[in-house]
Amino acid sequence: MNTVLYGIPNCDTVKKARAWLSERGVEVAFHDYRKQGVPEAELSSWMKHVGWEKLLNRQGTTWRKLDPAVQAAVTDAASALALMRVQPSVIRRPVLVRGSDLRIGFDAADWARLFA
Repeated sequence: MNTVLYGIPNCDTVKKARAWLSERGVEVAFHDYRKQGVPEAELSSWMKHVGWEKLLNRQGTTWRKLDPAVQAAVTDAASALALMRVQPSVIRRPVLVRGSDLRIGFDAADWARLFA
């Protein structure tokens, strides 16, 4: 089964997730948002499955550095999607796709169940 981990390599949570996967011998393709961009179809699919509120990382540095007017303009799925397209660092990380399973963020217990 194909497994893809989406994120940014210098993100601490992504590093933890990659180490966790490596320790368990899980083969995973890594997709770097910054170098490879965010696949449009996947981004739309993620939003449909988990909602834009869960996918948008409002606790991260990128969000906090945004102009308050830009932050205030994110009020629905369309505005969140537009921001994620131009600022992929505001997407909660990591995003794990394994077949039809989707996980947003790293939760070791949840991932252990997924890979059991």
